[in-house]
Amino acid sequence: MSRLVTAAVVGATGYAGGELIRLLSGHPQVEIASLHARGRDGRPLGEELPHLAPLGLTLTDGEPEPGIDVAFLALPSGESAALAARLAEAGSLVIDLGSDLRLHDPAAYPRWYGFEHPLPDILDRAVYGLTEWARDELHGASLVANPGCYPTAALLALAPLARAGLIGGHVVVDAKSGISGAGRAAGPEYLFTELDGGTRAYGLAGHRHLPEITQGLESRGLAAPSVSFVPHLVPQLRGILATCHVELAEEVGTAALTGLLCDAYADAPFVHVVDASPSSKLSWGTNHAFLHAASVGPLRAVILAAIDNLGKGAAGQAIQNMNVVLDLPETAGLEAVGVHP
Repeated sequence: MSRLVTAAVVGATGYAGGELIRLLSGHPQVEIASLHARGRDGRPLGEELPHLAPLGLTLTDGEPEPGIDVAFLALPSGESAALAARLAEAGSLVIDLGSDLRLHDPAAYPRWYGFEHPLPDILDRAVYGLTEWARDELHGASLVANPGCYPTAALLALAPLARAGLIGGHVVVDAKSGISGAGRAAGPEYLFTELDGGTRAYGLAGHRHLPEITQGLESRGLAAPSVSFVPHLVPQLRGILATCHVELAEEVGTAALTGLLCDAYADAPFVHVVDASPSSKLSWGTNHAFLHAASVGPLRAVILAAIDNLGKGAAGQAIQNMNVVLDLPETAGLEAVGVHP
């Protein structure tokens, strides 16, 4: 595409929306056409997200204009399906960072997300955009379901084993996320005084990302996956470390597991297999993922995945998906490496 791609962000003032704007502003082939936030028409972006004030952009209410090339929807559960359908019908590529397109089965939405899906027919049209495993499907797509942050980490770690037939039993995904993963929510449980110095598990009765992980493993060939998923909030700003405990179908050593991951992601510019347990901080501010595998006993393995929940887990992967759909360089706008310390 020789001209600039016009892009709109709906839900521009949340953490994922802000990260989208930051990354899109540096994309060499994208022009930010409009930023949408309910009740903030005409308000300077910098008043909501001061770190983006140098961009000189302004927020607007309403919906993106028909004909926008790409619309990124960063809205709460249940609020994006109808808008996604309208925009796609008008010819836009729609990348939904929310939950409304992620699960294939409309009957799963009341249980896991608390709402009846308003447009179940569009679910078959949406491509689940775990980019490294969906490149062929993404070409020509008009609706992309951007994966959740936890499922991105878990599936990057586990998909190669599922495809190889090496998962022989129960899988436990023990994942820790920085506080930004909870969004810009206001509540006492998110106060610094409540979070600093502690780690808290949540969603024990069944987190909404569990069926997404299960669905992803099924799509990679694992029949009737048995998965336990326990997320935690830890006192850091961003980043996820997913520790995936796997019962193996056959004995496989660390070297073979590492080789399996290396082969699976040999052509993946953002996935790196490392020799030691990665810190989630390796990924801060980037679209990069870091994987590590270890055999830990007879028919037991641990696969670790570290990503930035706002990068590869949200805005970065959304832009990566856009790049693939529009035949732009996959790494365009996402070349940054991590910040340290």
